[in-house]
This record gives sequence, structure tokens and C-alpha cells, in this order.
Amino acid sequence: MIIKDHQIRRLKRVRAKLSHNQEIPRLSVFRSNQHLWAQIVDDQNGRTLVAFSTKNLKETKGTKTEKAFELGKQLAKLALAQNINQVRFDRGLSRYHGRIKAVAEGARQGGLKL
Repeated sequence: MIIKDHQIRRLKRVRAKLSHNQEIPRLSVFRSNQHLWAQIVDDQNGRTLVAFSTKNLKETKGTKTEKAFELGKQLAKLALAQNINQVRFDRGLSRYHGRIKAVAEGARQGGLKL
């Protein structure tokens, strides 16, 4: 996969801002053309605490953005079940726009603090 220079700069900028609060878990989102993957990672121990993707959504009809919003809500439900209330949002290479923004809004509506 070829990553453009501006995407690498964006990734470094995002990760530098996220490195300040290591004790708060990180909500990392990856976007492909068809699906989204989101996981909550404990950076201190290097473990994935909760993971969910749009592939796991059953019986969900709608646009990709609507599925992304539902992904955020489902991930928040799983996180709250494990007593995770606050996360740092890691958008990675993507801009905070469209499906990435929908995941964040769904997580907020589901009860997580970003």
C-alpha cells in the first residue's frame, strides 16, 4: 500500500497528539472502501480491549455512513460493558469527515466520552 506524504504527516500529527494520555484507552478506526474496523486499545499493555467492524453488523441496511454510525453505537455498548467510559479518538490516516465522523458520533451517542 502506497501512503502519500500528506497522509504520513497527518498520521504522525494525530499520533503525537494522542501520546499525551497513555492511561486512557485509544479508539482506533480503520476505513477501507467497503468496511470499517474499530477497536479500543490499551497502549500501556499493548492489548486490544474491544473490537468491532461493519462486517459484524447483522441485518443492517443503509448507506455506509449509517452503518458507521451503528458501528460506533455497538462499540460503545461493548466498551461500557467492560467499564470503559472515556477514550482517545484515533482517526489514523483519515480526515475527521464522513464515515469516520459517523463512528465518533455513534460512540458519543452510545455513551462514550471522546
